[in-house]
Amino acid sequence: MTDSLFNPPDWLDREEEVLAPYAMRTRMSRGRQYPEENHPYRTLYQRDRDRIIHSTAFRRLMYKTQVLVNQISDHHRTRLTHTLEVAQISRTIARQLGLNEDLTESIALSHDLGHPPFGHAGEEALNECMRSFGGYEHNRHGFRIVTQLEYRYPDFPGLNLSWEVLEAMALHSKRQDAPEMAPYRAGGQALLEAQVVDATDSLAYDTHDIDDALSVGLISFADLENVEFWRRAAEEVRRLHGALRPEQFQPTTVRKLIGWQVTDLLEHTRQRLRDERIRTVEDVRRCPRVVVGPGPEVHRLKADLEKFLHQRVYEHYRVIRMQTKGKRFLQALFEEYCRVPQQLPERYARRALAGALERTVCDYVAGMTDRYAQDEYLRLFQPYGNV
Repeated sequence: MTDSLFNPPDWLDREEEVLAPYAMRTRMSRGRQYPEENHPYRTLYQRDRDRIIHSTAFRRLMYKTQVLVNQISDHHRTRLTHTLEVAQISRTIARQLGLNEDLTESIALSHDLGHPPFGHAGEEALNECMRSFGGYEHNRHGFRIVTQLEYRYPDFPGLNLSWEVLEAMALHSKRQDAPEMAPYRAGGQALLEAQVVDATDSLAYDTHDIDDALSVGLISFADLENVEFWRRAAEEVRRLHGALRPEQFQPTTVRKLIGWQVTDLLEHTRQRLRDERIRTVEDVRRCPRVVVGPGPEVHRLKADLEKFLHQRVYEHYRVIRMQTKGKRFLQALFEEYCRVPQQLPERYARRALAGALERTVCDYVAGMTDRYAQDEYLRLFQPYGNV
């Protein structure tokens, strides 16, 4: 990949002043696949961030399920708000560690672009539909979005993001055999900026899924007294603030959990940086283990919390019912579009009829929001649905 990297020297010099020696600098980037002129006042990673935010796929995250579908409440997380929370926490951690905040934010903002409607249930549905055609995995699809499917620019397909953002997406994918990602897996361990986002993603959704489950009544405060992580955070909140009303107690305890995890992550990451003698990006690449992450105690507490979430939230009958309905919608849409691809919008119909039928249909269905998928289902299968 090539790119002209003579960005405004004052900004690049500032990176040299403020970033830790093991942080990824703009001057060190492998650039973009398609060469572009430099921007007069935005660096490489700042442009990556802006391109992601302005993409169609990013806007669609507003109406894509995190855990709960939109009809449940207007206050719980969507895939978009989760992404923004991951970006915010990741930037905080990156700044404390002296990492490249713009690169970190770009990786965070792009990390869930490939999710289909209806969350993990939607991913399971599309993977089943595509079983004989290469399968479906949201990280791989996100990579496909930013390299091929977005069509905002006249000179190249996708968003033409930097090598480092694409590498983070490739290393995060569970499809290690995907040929399009192979070049990005040859560089060794993930950059610290990418490791921060991976750790923050887990930290954020664990804590926020508890918050949302409480808010919509899937679980109660009494249920959480058996979860050590929550109980200890709640005890500290009561010690500091006394008896709070539920509407204050809940967010205060959630913030306590987030703050606890971030502080612990910073402490143990700094210790691993010392233990592994990490001085440069090359040291990060050669390191045999992931450096960014919690310590043993918080790791244990998080595992206990995640076990509770799986048993009491993700397998709650209301969540399962929503997931089952969503899977049924997507499977029916996939089969119907494959049966009569002329029903697709013209751009997709041309691709489908040119010989990439199943993958094109998958691309179209995966790009839908929850709401659009339900509306499209009604249009296709209800006798009096709008055309």
